Amino acid sequence: MAEPAAARLTIDLDAVAHNFQVLAAEAADAEAAPVVKADGYGLGAVAVARRLWAEGARSFFVARIAEGEALRAGLGRDRAATIYVLDGFSGQAGARLDAASLTPVLHSVPQIAAAAAWAAGSRRPLKVALHVDTGMNRQGLTPEEALALAQGRSGFPSLDVDLVMSHLGSGTSPDDPRNPAQLTRFMEVRPEFPDARASLAASAGAFLGKAYRFDLIRPGISLYGGGPFEQPDARLKSVATLTAPILDIRHLRPGDIVGYGSSIRLDRPARVAVVAAGYADGVIRAAKAGGYGWLDDAKRPLLVVNMDLTVIDIGDADAAIGQPVELLGRHAQLDDLAAAAGTVAHEVLVRLSRRAERSYLGEID
Repeated sequence: MAEPAAARLTIDLDAVAHNFQVLAAEAADAEAAPVVKADGYGLGAVAVARRLWAEGARSFFVARIAEGEALRAGLGRDRAATIYVLDGFSGQAGARLDAASLTPVLHSVPQIAAAAAWAAGSRRPLKVALHVDTGMNRQGLTPEEALALAQGRSGFPSLDVDLVMSHLGSGTSPDDPRNPAQLTRFMEVRPEFPDARASLAASAGAFLGKAYRFDLIRPGISLYGGGPFEQPDARLKSVATLTAPILDIRHLRPGDIVGYGSSIRLDRPARVAVVAAGYADGVIRAAKAGGYGWLDDAKRPLLVVNMDLTVIDIGDADAAIGQPVELLGRHAQLDDLAAAAGTVAHEVLVRLSRRAERSYLGEID
């Protein structure tokens, strides 16, 4: 049985499926290839991918080889998905990539050389993707390196370039001139690989217009309920719901100090609830400034977030010991919590800990 004071995390795979269909419709003729790295943004990569396979997804992206191996095992060989590994290729990677039928995303000339050398001794060409840096300055071949590779690609007969991709650095800001600048750079490279598919857009880029979609989009955060432009989006459903029960209700006076230190000093009477979840459960501590929970059909401000406990101002709410408070979900929205914490929805999700009792809705056997 669950502990009386346990927080609960409910992961709604029906909502993931809905969000995937919204993104796939936005992609139009482009393939929607879900990003399930970091264990499906902390929500369970295998469960998410199995459900999205049922929804029509046939390609997936992970970050690490180990993630790809786990996903291949979880999907089963009967689901012949293409699984791209964003980390690329190291000298020891070839056998593991081959054994799990994983496709490395190559980021540099040394990675290309290492992959080609390994594949030269293999029984078949190694399917790879190429990542071109169009202005994010994080990973990828320079456009000049990509063009030089294209002109001399006969020198790498052991590689089968399946996909050419890049990544937008400011896709969440639709009016940022960086977006069309990156698009222009990518379009200079893309024609040099006519037999490969092309991909530039992740969640945000998919909503920037047809020019950004190419052959494949890579939806990530919006699959899990985060708005493409870092604010709630009515088209998308909440996936993760974190609730925790009220442990105590206290009546405080003006001048009372709440929690550690003396920074939270009340200037008015307050009725507060002590809730059985804190930053050890994934409620980011910084969200106490502007964050809220949901109780009795209203937002209730966070006052303090400690490791195991959160104190919220419940005002005149109809509340009782043991009553659950929604700290993340359909009402306490993901993007709002992220904004209050000065971060992004991605971090909120991957910080959700395993301490909360987890359950899935809409899981595929």
